[in-house]
Amino acid sequence: MEAGNETMDFDCIPTTEKDSKAAAVLISYASIGSILDDMLVSKESLIADEELANFQLNSKVVSGTIGYRRGSSLSMPVNFTFQHLRMRSGKEKPFCFYWNKTFWSPLGCKTIWYNDTQTVCSCTHLSSFAVLMNLPHTEDPVLTVITYVGLSLSLLCLFLAALTFLLCQAIKGTSTFLHLQLSLCLFLANLFFLIGIKQTQLKIVCSLIARGLHYLYLAAFTWMLLEGLHLFLTVRNLKVANYTSAGQFKKRFMYPFGYGMPAVIVAVSAGSSSQHYGTDHYCWLKVEKGFIWSFIGPVFIICLINLSFYLTTLWILRDRLSSLNKEVSTIQNTRMLTIKALAQLFILGCSWSLGFFMIDSVPKQAQSVIAYIFTIINSLQGVYIFLVHCVLSHQVQEEYKKCFKTIKGTTETDTNVFSTSTSDTGMLEK
Repeated sequence: MEAGNETMDFDCIPTTEKDSKAAAVLISYASIGSILDDMLVSKESLIADEELANFQLNSKVVSGTIGYRRGSSLSMPVNFTFQHLRMRSGKEKPFCFYWNKTFWSPLGCKTIWYNDTQTVCSCTHLSSFAVLMNLPHTEDPVLTVITYVGLSLSLLCLFLAALTFLLCQAIKGTSTFLHLQLSLCLFLANLFFLIGIKQTQLKIVCSLIARGLHYLYLAAFTWMLLEGLHLFLTVRNLKVANYTSAGQFKKRFMYPFGYGMPAVIVAVSAGSSSQHYGTDHYCWLKVEKGFIWSFIGPVFIICLINLSFYLTTLWILRDRLSSLNKEVSTIQNTRMLTIKALAQLFILGCSWSLGFFMIDSVPKQAQSVIAYIFTIINSLQGVYIFLVHCVLSHQVQEEYKKCFKTIKGTTETDTNVFSTSTSDTGMLEK
């Protein structure tokens, strides 16, 4: 049967064997497709594979029925041939769907053949059908450039920060140790991201990369939690300058908790839903069935706990600053460290919350602005750590000056030796 440019092929024998009279109907709707396509933009009614994250209706909607069998299963499948409303590009793939009252569903229908202009669907029931075409995944080239440039700068800054924390004796202490662990975790996470975020060809490799990123980012937030806990305990015990208890705390607790807790979370997540590591386009966690909360949940809890730690610490320091004059400089330094840690919590932690606003209910223009802010802040986290904890630190500045003077003096000595040797060689030649 034909209706417009669409056809329905079915077997007449099963239709008439029980009914002395039967009718077959095929309806091709001229304009209803545009209405349903507008409804599908929100993606809330779509039930399909992840490949249809971006899609578009690419055929007319047709309805077919045979006798009294509308909506019931058929002993022999019915084939529908759809003409594409626009030419299919090389990367697009057509999917056959039927309209199930409020949403498109692929159940009972499959694509058996297609080319650039047509798609043939085979369905085991009769209803209203159409072809949805998945659109190729596209990226904003500006966001891509910002991501790679920002992460490259962060890698350089995190490397310099880690060297500073390791070699600068003037700032040795528990806080520096915590900064070092945070820098190492972020350095490895950024490196993994740059190298492997798009390695989706092999699912096993992509899954391993996604688990590595999950672990490293969670480890970074865990060390931030330990940093907040250390500041809080130091100020609460009124021993700002005494790091003995902090050193014991580090040896007995920090390493197992800082690297162990993220490992437990990732192990439980991978054991329960290993198939949710790695998407079609990125080696990251899938959003389906709330699996992304295995990352967002711990991050949200850590940010709340750290925020309470930092605000309580600032409140205690405010009281001490007004009552004790002999320790004003020490308390002010600790308060400054707390303010820096609070700013770090916002830069490294709260910036991830912007991802909650990149949803369909938010207007496209607002989503674009949020995406740029999210990308800029998160790709430059390493730059922030290096600037705040190294470049803007007076003690580190003094160490940098000593280092530069030593290097300059060594260079000048080498130059003088070379000049003297050249002069002596000239005298010998004469």
